Amino acid sequence: MAVSRPNPKETLYRILIRERSKGFPDTIVMGGLDRFLERFVDELQPFLRNHLSYRDMTPDQRESWIDETLPKIRGANPATVEPRRAPVVTQKTKPAPRKSAPRKAKPAGPLKLTDDVSKLKGAARQTVPRLKRMGIERVGDLLYHFPTRHNDYGNARKISQLEPGIEQTIVATLWEASETSMGPRRKSTQAVLGDETGNVRVMWFNQPWLAKTLKPGMRVAISGKVNVFRGNMVFESPEHEVLDGSQGNMVHTGRMVPVYPATDGLYQRSIRNLVKQALDTCIRQIEEYVPDDVLKRNGLAGLRDAIYQMHYPDSEDERRAARKRLAFDELFILQLAVMTQKRLWKESGEGTAIRSGVDMLEPFFDALPFELTGAQYRVLDEMFTDIRSTKPMRRMLQGDVGSGKTVVAAAAMLAAVQAGHQAALMAPTEILAEQHFLTICNLLSETELEADGKYVVTLNVAGIEESVVIGLLLGSHRKRVKDDIYAMLGAGAIDLIIGTHALIQSPVDIPKLALVVVDEQHRFGVMQRASLSEKGARPHVLAMSATPIPRSLALTVYGDLDVSVIDEMPPGRESIRTRWVQSDRRDAAYGFVRKEVEAGRQAFIVCPLIEESEAIQSRAAV
Repeated sequence: MAVSRPNPKETLYRILIRERSKGFPDTIVMGGLDRFLERFVDELQPFLRNHLSYRDMTPDQRESWIDETLPKIRGANPATVEPRRAPVVTQKTKPAPRKSAPRKAKPAGPLKLTDDVSKLKGAARQTVPRLKRMGIERVGDLLYHFPTRHNDYGNARKISQLEPGIEQTIVATLWEASETSMGPRRKSTQAVLGDETGNVRVMWFNQPWLAKTLKPGMRVAISGKVNVFRGNMVFESPEHEVLDGSQGNMVHTGRMVPVYPATDGLYQRSIRNLVKQALDTCIRQIEEYVPDDVLKRNGLAGLRDAIYQMHYPDSEDERRAARKRLAFDELFILQLAVMTQKRLWKESGEGTAIRSGVDMLEPFFDALPFELTGAQYRVLDEMFTDIRSTKPMRRMLQGDVGSGKTVVAAAAMLAAVQAGHQAALMAPTEILAEQHFLTICNLLSETELEADGKYVVTLNVAGIEESVVIGLLLGSHRKRVKDDIYAMLGAGAIDLIIGTHALIQSPVDIPKLALVVVDEQHRFGVMQRASLSEKGARPHVLAMSATPIPRSLALTVYGDLDVSVIDEMPPGRESIRTRWVQSDRRDAAYGFVRKEVEAGRQAFIVCPLIEESEAIQSRAAV
């Protein structure tokens, strides 16, 4: 009885299925998959038209090739796919009914922005989770995965014009490419390319599979740095691209080539291919939402063009124009969000009107050891106009260090206490909270308060009939101290409370809270600021910041807040000059400090941290 010859397609299908399940080790077949393919090369030729040496493929390349080949085998011979052992036929059993051949899968429709990135051609199984680890879930996310920089490979040179040590591009004919050994288990590809002016050698280290894909006669673009080896020019592991007659759609060479944020195991070439595919198939699905007249009035590019030019700009000017448009979109959307937040805040209910005014605090101002500036009085008028309304105030108070923000905030809190309400000030650190406690107590009292460990003080304030009780609440306080303060706050016995994040803890109840002051507000999260506001019945909110932000930017970032600026320093105070120095000029900055100290002046350096912190994105001081 003749033995039937195994079906090579069916066997190949089984091998590829097992290769995929084992993680592409090339160990399923004795001698490797290449030996099996060589044995049945005639029968399997239709499926191997673009096949490289399986041994030389990377795991990602093996996965992509298997994913492309399995459907081809299934479509060519559906009845033999995934064969199962025939059931044993006995007198008591009937042969199992023959399964109908599986239907051919319908061709996938055009890609959509909302499609999962796994639908992109070439998105290998290992690549998809790496993309998602970077927040790239959908095809549309790739369009907004912008490069951090570009390598300019746009100006192609002749080989005779190459210069060592710099990045440059050539377009030449491949004369030969061969695999070469660089040591034990280190194989590379060596090639020679030429144009009418000469030849140049190219080395791709640890990429032996390129010797199989690069064929003599191909036109190839090469971009990278040229070095000199034994007196000859050589490209070492450059970017390359095989040209098909057109140089206008190159991805990796011959133009400004994007360099993308990446993660371990995700390479630039793969990201570029996926992004380019997403751009070519889905860019027309991007809808413009800014009216034409707004675009023209502000000199802005269209959204589709801006996105494309951010990835593959035709020139540096085009890239800058694209960046301008996308920056406009970010600020525009942010402005819409904060304006909506401001409107909802105004419409969500009434707050407490504080019946007071600047004139009612004149005795307090007269008792101060200094005169308020015109800018301080102007800001006070703006604040008191707000707090007299039942619409809760949301105002940002900006001013340089030493401009007098604290006394303005103290006056606002005193007005709330004078009207029979409570006020709270929250600072980001315990040191700053204690400093505010002492400063405000000394501003309100005629006698100077020492740092003697007291956490509740009672003061007589000029112009206020009843005594004012001020408390200090810190997270480091003992439980007994905290419980005492909680009880006094809940009973309304503390008029003005100063503290840290401890103020927003659940046991804290401030029933008559009418005004909240948040110092260095940028160091608090939105939810933290909101938590303190929820301690009262929609209190007025005053945020203070010494961070020098231009007014136009402040109105954008803090568009939900009205902005007041103390732009006048008290008499005798030097004007503040703020300079920002890049990290690579740190030595120059310290040189300036040393020079000033040598001249008899003083300097101090503020360090963000003493030790590394996982919660704060900043480097330690030591």
